[in-house]
Amino acid sequence: MERLEASSELQSRLSSLSFSSFPGITSMQGDNRPLDRLQNTDLSQGCTQSQNQADMDQTKEDSGKHAEGNQEAPAELALGEGGEENNSAGSCQPSAEIKAQMPPLKPPTTWTSAALKELKAKLRTEEDSVVTVYRGDIMTVHVPTVPEAKKVCWEFATDGYDIGFGIYFDWSPVTSRSITVHISESSDDEEEEEELEGPVSNGDIEKGSKSQTNSNLAEILPVYRQDSHLSVNGGSHDFPGEGTYLLKFDNSYSLWRNKTLYYRVYYSA
Repeated sequence: MERLEASSELQSRLSSLSFSSFPGITSMQGDNRPLDRLQNTDLSQGCTQSQNQADMDQTKEDSGKHAEGNQEAPAELALGEGGEENNSAGSCQPSAEIKAQMPPLKPPTTWTSAALKELKAKLRTEEDSVVTVYRGDIMTVHVPTVPEAKKVCWEFATDGYDIGFGIYFDWSPVTSRSITVHISESSDDEEEEEELEGPVSNGDIEKGSKSQTNSNLAEILPVYRQDSHLSVNGGSHDFPGEGTYLLKFDNSYSLWRNKTLYYRVYYSA
């Protein structure tokens, strides 16, 4: 009995003790802390946070790569465009060099004369000075420059109706000193003109100028319909350098009428 009483007394004393009864020891008040610590150390939550962090890092990495790709794409595009431009420049280099060597052409000196009958009477006696330019056709007279002269001159007239007339200059080196005549249909010229770049300048309501078939050609006088049946049309042009004049007598706009043309071309010092 004494032992039991002593044990009960000891238990009651122990139960009455607290951390505050011992000097130097403070209470941690950790009743809720262990639960918090268990929640913080929950494995599933830790895995979720780690996965979220990994996803964020992957997103940042992908964003960085995407930004780098966007920065590189314009460079590749610019390089491709530059390559195309360089190839284009290389393919057009001969024409560009020829055009760079072309000095500006002065306009021709032109005049008209009422001496229509006199010119026709004179040219009837000369060989190949009276020709028929058929409907839909274009007659081109090729006149090369020569060292002995400084300018080319022309005169022409027609019977009954007008005709289109224009002058062009081909800067290609002269290979023949002969004056030649070329007859072409308007459909042939249109097929050839598709090969030349550049806009069409309209010099006449029905006809007007067309683009030329050679990139070495320069326009001196665009094709206009001339009242050559009412007066003599003439003119001259100083040589701009070595090349060939193209004098065009254009009847391509006419659907029904052939034109009788009286003309002469000659050199002058």
